[in-house]
Amino acid sequence: QVQLVESGGGLVQPGGSLRLSCAASGSIFRINAMGWYRQAPGKQRELVAAVTDSGSTNYADSVKGRFTISRDNTKKAMYLQMNSLKPEDTAVYYCNAGDRFGNRQYWGQGTQVTVSS
Repeated sequence: QVQLVESGGGLVQPGGSLRLSCAASGSIFRINAMGWYRQAPGKQRELVAAVTDSGSTNYADSVKGRFTISRDNTKKAMYLQMNSLKPEDTAVYYCNAGDRFGNRQYWGQGTQVTVSS
């Protein structure tokens, strides 16, 4: 089992920055790719950014150039640096990890990000 806990959400003005953190514990050797997803009210959960075991990254078009995903080599933590935040970035942000031994996905409980003046 893998446990994921997000932190760092909050209220920020448009144009501001936030840094989200995801702490992994438990059987972290099972983790391969990790990512950040978000879900706004009334919308489906969507991928924001992902990072593979080898460090390759990909981003949703809506956040390219503004968000940066990173992870430490021990797989115990992952981060999302969010700059130039917009009201449309408002959502609950979830940490996700894939299991290298099967199709299981692990999820954190989510952290709220609100961008408003």
